[in-house]
Amino acid sequence: MIMQADIKEQPHRRLNLLTGEWVLVSPHRTKRPWQGKIESMPVASLPQYDHNCYLCPGNKRADGAANPNYSSVYSFVNDYAALLPDTPNGIYNEKDLLVANNVAGKCKVICFSPRHDLTLSLLTTGDIEKIITQWCREYFGMSIDPSIQYIQIFENKGDIMGCSNPHPHGQIWASTNIPVEVQKEITQQREYYIKHKRSLLKEYMELELLHGKRIIVENEGFVALVPFWAVWPYETMVISKRPVQNLLQFEISERRLLADILKRLTVKYDNLFQTSFPYSAGMHQAPVNNGDHPEWHWHMHFYPPLLRSSAVKKFMVGYEMLANPQRDITAEWAAERLRSQSEIHYLEKSKMGLAG
Repeated sequence: MIMQADIKEQPHRRLNLLTGEWVLVSPHRTKRPWQGKIESMPVASLPQYDHNCYLCPGNKRADGAANPNYSSVYSFVNDYAALLPDTPNGIYNEKDLLVANNVAGKCKVICFSPRHDLTLSLLTTGDIEKIITQWCREYFGMSIDPSIQYIQIFENKGDIMGCSNPHPHGQIWASTNIPVEVQKEITQQREYYIKHKRSLLKEYMELELLHGKRIIVENEGFVALVPFWAVWPYETMVISKRPVQNLLQFEISERRLLADILKRLTVKYDNLFQTSFPYSAGMHQAPVNNGDHPEWHWHMHFYPPLLRSSAVKKFMVGYEMLANPQRDITAEWAAERLRSQSEIHYLEKSKMGLAG
């Protein structure tokens, strides 16, 4: 006899379809987790231009090169690249106990705007579309190198996420290996595709749209939702409605729709705690120069650490480090909180004299 699990009240595990891993959910621990005052931490006021910032137009970077006086999106080779193109092939193995192998690659930085004081949530959808266009250019340029196996596009926002500079920017790392998290997602998507002849994420997205309770925002081309298996309190995932393997396969109209969904989602994040919401975000695409991947479905992850307010963060400790991830608030509760936020940025509301 199969008993229906009570996922609203009782401890349970949820399966991450993309990695095959589990998360422990304990909703009974915090029946009413957000009682009391919700603090908002004042956001530091930043200038539009900072003469000490190595990403602002016209300023010198670490290697002595000067940025051009760029007026839109600008990219350059990372001065402190984690991967280097000239790393030679090499394997180290001592009795199958100490094992290593060399990895080569390229790392670039993309400045989203010449303005030092803006973020994705404060840019226009037109500005975000320009960023997406630049992502496409960089992706294509890196993919034509036959040694490259994977291209990771990502953004770390906020100093608590390790971002060393508040100037709006992201990174692209192209490597000669397929990273661990991506390999997990290849395995899971491929197994599902072989068995069902359909995209795992397409099927999952359609089920989420049917239920509706974990959806944050959607448009004709994309859905932003809190995954059923989310680990971080306000973790979200953006999924394209049309299964594609990489950015280059999006139509121009889909790039505009992606810009729209990113704008709306990041505004809701900021409005949640009235702060510039920190996160690590990045898109997962099919490997390059690695054969066909019909199983792959483009998607983008947002992993934010804030829990109760801009001053209270989620940390992975104890059981989570030693056993498996655990959360108290459910994905459904988090989705409702995010979905209920305005799509007008709280700073814009202040300028317009709107309350709430």
